[in-house]
Amino acid sequence: MDENKSTGMEECEIRHKHRSAKEEKDLISRLNRIEGQVRGVKAMVQDERYCTDILVQVSAIQSALNGFSRTLLSSHVKSCVVEEIKNGDADKAVDELCETIDLARDLFHVKEVNSETNPNHLIPEYLDKLHGRIQRLSVGVQSFDDGLLRQMDRYQKYGSGEEIFERIGEAAPYFESLNVDMIFNFPTQTEDILISDCEKIALCGCHQTTFSPLYQSHATTRKMEQVLGRMDYDKERRFYHILDEILAGGDAPFFERRTLWTFNRLDENLKRKQHLEVDEYAVSYEECVGIGSGSITHLGDNLFVNTFNLEEYGELVRAGVTPLLGKTDLPRRDLMRYKFLLQLYSLRFDKHEFERDFGVSVERGLPVEMAFMRANGAFATDDADELTLTPAGRYLTVVLYRQYLAGLNNLREQARAKLPGDERDLLFGDGTEK
Repeated sequence: MDENKSTGMEECEIRHKHRSAKEEKDLISRLNRIEGQVRGVKAMVQDERYCTDILVQVSAIQSALNGFSRTLLSSHVKSCVVEEIKNGDADKAVDELCETIDLARDLFHVKEVNSETNPNHLIPEYLDKLHGRIQRLSVGVQSFDDGLLRQMDRYQKYGSGEEIFERIGEAAPYFESLNVDMIFNFPTQTEDILISDCEKIALCGCHQTTFSPLYQSHATTRKMEQVLGRMDYDKERRFYHILDEILAGGDAPFFERRTLWTFNRLDENLKRKQHLEVDEYAVSYEECVGIGSGSITHLGDNLFVNTFNLEEYGELVRAGVTPLLGKTDLPRRDLMRYKFLLQLYSLRFDKHEFERDFGVSVERGLPVEMAFMRANGAFATDDADELTLTPAGRYLTVVLYRQYLAGLNNLREQARAKLPGDERDLLFGDGTEK
């Protein structure tokens, strides 16, 4: 062989990854089956079999290849990408993420990618790479106030409020939707701080903001009170009405309400700039499947919780077993309450849909709940077709939805309590009571 002759491999970096014996066996087994299927198709062609019969087998091969690709891609995300993040190599982690998104798009015809990040990642070298790959980005800001950021140990990690404000404005053009996640009712948050946060949201250029109340689970209550102070729920009510009025009130609002605490930006003609989805899948889908360790699934009358133990989760998935930690049946009345809450959270309750789903009117199905809401002046519209909310009703539903989310966190804490000591310490190593 001519040593000077190019082989086409000089510029290629050959990368390697060590796989466990079990993972390698699973991948090889899948490839062996695919190889056998390909040989079978070759024999069918040689045997002059009918075209559609061959195409059926080709479709089965494509399905098997997709299954192999999904398995390999899942392993890549859980190992290679996660390892780069753990090692603190942010540049390489972003490159791995971009490569993974490109592969997923090529293999599975993904139309839209949503992601979450922190403000320190909104820098040009990352934004350029993510442009066109991620359509919807959600940024966890919580507050622009430097005092609150320091109290939450976010100032050193993610920058000052002014730096974060500037980064959001620079990042917004890179994405179809840039959402900024904010929190209100911090114990040390004043009315002036809240108003300043709302003003910065109006001016920062984000397409959407989620302004949720601070809530806690049983396991985090003591730690939160030590760091931030005790919660004041009378202040929560007052603050909610202030932010709702600043963002979506008046004759020329900056935003329109999409849910109780999600607001979509309006243009100068008070028209919706674009159709923006909401992060919370329950808003669009009453049933949802959770994928990943610790995820929660709601299907039909059942609630499922996946194991939080990463090692156990991986072993069960590789064995083709659903990695469930537990399951509970939801009573019919609880399902009624769930639908009632979700639709009110989305600002409109459809009475006809409720009756189709449960065979009774909402007045008969939930008489106590309806009486309570009516007695407190919660409904702006209450006719044969629908329910909509007054300002008082919006805040009442905020309280209900906040407690629902706190309940989910309590469920997660119960699941985490079953983790072995090393994983539990990794999750709760900040001093939170176990």
